[in-house]
Amino acid sequence: MKVAYVDTSCLVAIAFGESGASALTRRLKAFDELVSANLLEAELRAVFVRERIPANSNLPFSISWILPDRPLTGEIARVLDAGYLRGADCWHLATALYLAQEPEAISFFTVDERQGTVARALGFRG
Repeated sequence: MKVAYVDTSCLVAIAFGESGASALTRRLKAFDELVSANLLEAELRAVFVRERIPANSNLPFSISWILPDRPLTGEIARVLDAGYLRGADCWHLATALYLAQEPEAISFFTVDERQGTVARALGFRG
């Protein structure tokens, strides 16, 4: 089963038709399951409100939530050891590590360059 973790930046790029959004959509549709931290919902809805577009804007796929049942202290430390990130970006990568103890087992999608660099340093596929 092909699984990809999706950062909010990808869905924002797709929702707003940014450069490369069509190719990104095609790549994401090739996966059996797309997952993310439920933080994505708050981040995405906040962007929709800021840009004054309906919060129920349709995206071309569904996301399964990862809901950690414990603190992600170890995962956060691994992320920050690989490179500094702001809180939300760090949380997304820590949540992906929670899901996949072996990062090379899943893909991590982001359009944020710094987050992508740290994701690759951790071993995630892109």
